[in-house]
Amino acid sequence: VRRSAKDEGHMYEVHPVAGDGRCLFRSVAIGMALRGSGGRDDVGTETARADALRNAAVDELERRRAEVEWFIEGDFEAYCTSMRRTRAWGGEPEILSLARVLGVRIEVFVDEEKPRETRRLRSIGVYGGGDDDVCDDDARDDAESVAVVFRGAGHYEALARCDE
Repeated sequence: VRRSAKDEGHMYEVHPVAGDGRCLFRSVAIGMALRGSGGRDDVGTETARADALRNAAVDELERRRAEVEWFIEGDFEAYCTSMRRTRAWGGEPEILSLARVLGVRIEVFVDEEKPRETRRLRSIGVYGGGDDDVCDDDARDDAESVAVVFRGAGHYEALARCDE
C-alpha cells in the first residue's frame, strides 16, 4: 500500500517498510532503486541491499572514528559491533555515513501533526552532499538525493517524489 504526503512544495509517495531493524537501510535502498530504475526491487534484493548498506555505514563509522566517536553514546567499538546486527536500528550516525558512502544527500522528514487526509511532511535534516555533513536548504532539490520519513520509535519509511 502506498500513501501520498507532501511538504511545502512537493508531493511524495510513501513506500511502507517493515519494522524489522533494517528499516532505515531498507528505506535508503528503496530510495536508491527508485532513483535508478523507477521501481522497487523484490524483497530479497531489498534485504540484501539493506544489509550491504548497514555494513557500509558501519565501515564508514569505523574508518572515520577520530571524527565521529564523540557523536556515539557509550563505547564506540561496542556500538559498531551492535550496529552490525541485523535487528539494530540505524539513526543519525548511520544516515551521515550512508550519505558519504553513497555520495547522495539524504533528507529526513517527519509527519506534521495533522489528520491523515491532509498529511504534510516537514524536513528535519538534509545530510551529505559535499564537504559538509549537513546541507542547507538550497541543496534540497538536487537530483542526487534520497528521502525518508521518520515515524518515531526508530522507524523509517521510503519516500519518492512524485511531482517531477
